[in-house]
Amino acid sequence: MIKNSIITLIFYFFASYAFSQNINNIIIEGNNRVSDETIKIYGEINLDSSYDEKKLNQIIKNLYSTNFFEDVKVSILGNTLKINLKEYPIVNQLTILGEKSNKFKEQIEGIISTKEKKSFIKSLLSKDIELIKSMYSSAGYNFTKVEAKVKKLDNEKLDLIIDIDRGSKTKISSIKFIGNNYVRSNRLRDIIVSEENKFWKVLSRNVNFTDTLLELDKRLITNYYKSLGFYDVKVQSNIAEINKAGEVDIRYSIDEGERIIISKITTNLDDVFNKETFLPLNKIYKEYIGQYYSPFKIKKILDDLDSLISANNLQFVEHNVQEEVVGDKISITFNIYEGEKILVERINIFGNNITDEDVIRGELVLDEGDPFTKLNLDKSVAEIKRRNIFKSVNTQVKNGSENNLKVIDISVEEQPTGEISAGAGVGTNGGSFAIDIKENNWLGRGKGLSFSLDLDEESVKGTINYNDPNYNLLGNSLNYSFSNTTNDVPDRGYENSLITAAAGTGFEQYKDVDVFLGLEINYDDLRTDDTASASVKKQAGNFTELAANYRFTLDKRNRVYDPTDGNLISFGQSIPIYADSASLSNTFQFNQYHMFSENFIGSSKLFLSAINGIGEDDVRLSKRKGISTRRLRGFKKNKIGPLDGTDHIGGNYASALNFEGSMPNLLPENTGMDLKVFLDFGNLWGVDFDSSIDDSNEIRSSAGISANWKSPIGPINFTLAQNLLKAETDETESFSFNLGTTF
Repeated sequence: MIKNSIITLIFYFFASYAFSQNINNIIIEGNNRVSDETIKIYGEINLDSSYDEKKLNQIIKNLYSTNFFEDVKVSILGNTLKINLKEYPIVNQLTILGEKSNKFKEQIEGIISTKEKKSFIKSLLSKDIELIKSMYSSAGYNFTKVEAKVKKLDNEKLDLIIDIDRGSKTKISSIKFIGNNYVRSNRLRDIIVSEENKFWKVLSRNVNFTDTLLELDKRLITNYYKSLGFYDVKVQSNIAEINKAGEVDIRYSIDEGERIIISKITTNLDDVFNKETFLPLNKIYKEYIGQYYSPFKIKKILDDLDSLISANNLQFVEHNVQEEVVGDKISITFNIYEGEKILVERINIFGNNITDEDVIRGELVLDEGDPFTKLNLDKSVAEIKRRNIFKSVNTQVKNGSENNLKVIDISVEEQPTGEISAGAGVGTNGGSFAIDIKENNWLGRGKGLSFSLDLDEESVKGTINYNDPNYNLLGNSLNYSFSNTTNDVPDRGYENSLITAAAGTGFEQYKDVDVFLGLEINYDDLRTDDTASASVKKQAGNFTELAANYRFTLDKRNRVYDPTDGNLISFGQSIPIYADSASLSNTFQFNQYHMFSENFIGSSKLFLSAINGIGEDDVRLSKRKGISTRRLRGFKKNKIGPLDGTDHIGGNYASALNFEGSMPNLLPENTGMDLKVFLDFGNLWGVDFDSSIDDSNEIRSSAGISANWKSPIGPINFTLAQNLLKAETDETESFSFNLGTTF
């Protein structure tokens, strides 16, 4: 056996030696555009070198990798290395037909490998065609046809035409959920972004099927289930074949898993830190022990931890979260340790073709020269994303000029920032129309500009608003607005115009505490006719007011949209600085939310508002208080409270208390309807400009059912209310509805 192996090795040695040749001459043929020297460099070919089969194969491989040559042949004749080449033809002109959108054309030119003045390679062209189809598919065009046409000019050049028929967008015919035993399907439809194609959603982009929306929906469903304590929830999606109508059915399969309770929360602290610094965490932990797990609760604890680190001016602190699930219990450990002492050397910004770089830098939590932590980098990315002007934000951390320095590359992808929405409504309280146009990145400065128009049977209101969300690079917003409202009330004998210009700033003073400060100037012109009451005629004329506004808000809700837990407290005032008719306005609001179960979500809301004339001045008619029909159901709009003859004129004081219970799973899902029960209390009283007016200072109350129905003609809200307490002068309605949509 050993003897045979030795013989084999000797054979291969001499065979290899016999093949190996020393080259003293090189012949290259077939290259018209690429020089001999370039070929030698790319092929790593040298004279007076020994070449065997392995080296010849490497030359072939090197030359093919240049994408210059369609065919490469290499041979050795004596001491001569001969290379025969066939060059790829060159794309003289590339034309894209069938696509009128410059935006799509630019995207196509950016993603394909085939370019003008570059080699024409059929295999790459085939890949380019698939890339183009994929690009259109991501935009909702799943029937796109792409055809490549080649026109040869000579042996070396050709013209390439890419003919595109994007077709129509694929619409979502239906969305169904399987395995959702705990959460109702209608609730999941409210959570996801995708929408079923209905005729009233003609301007909605979300009725178009894309893989991007599909993946986003899965994340949203997953996050919602996890927020309810379903730690191991799994969501899968599948689609049926696209039918002839260009529509597709989507199915989401949900494995809910078990609902997990937080049993234990501990801190694992490095010895370098003072334990007393982090003792306040223990009090925070106690709030969550015994509650269902939620990543939002973990996020709140991390926010409190970061606040402690910042308040104690600790640097180079890192932390992570360890979670261990046993049965239906989860134990959580927050590891806090000293991180590597690294500084930020430089921050580079890429991809901001429209947006000014200062807009992005203004959102960064860390700056050049600051201690580098992944935590602050993640916070910076989150702040940039909050501006809602970028499609994606990516980061790359690289080594700097020294070991303790890092360079951060931030790459953004801009997205369309203009929005247009319109809405229409009709109901027992009359009809309305609204249009809203927004640009969220005005002139690339990250500022918002919007215009809105609201119309109903008695009023027209136009508003222009300008907002700078971070005007001083400290997270403070600056807002300017101008509005003009015209009310024409012929049955009450008056018409008035109210012009308002305002400026204000908002900022987070403490954790969850937001402050708003502003100035407002109002010009009120009230015109009357002979049918107006004496008290209304008394207020006729022009009036000007300059007022200072402030508002404090404590927001402890688990989410802004459709909260299920927590509370919101708000108090604000409007204080006159100069006024022809001065008045002081106060508003207080308290909302409390609690999820008793997935089938019953309760809320209570308290609203208090008051306005009082200063000195001898009476409160203007346009500034008097009212109670909206959403706070006091069962009563007609503006038809309660003090009465001047037969006209309700509003009051100096308004109050409302609402109790509401949502029962999303009460009715069968195929009805497409959610129900709420409510109990409302309210009062509107106080008259300061005429003691003869009937004040009707009585508590009003109603109870009833509210239903939201996703009907074939659009969303409809029905309210059935029974008045429990009312004044004789109030005008009531036991039934109301509203039809309309926003798109």
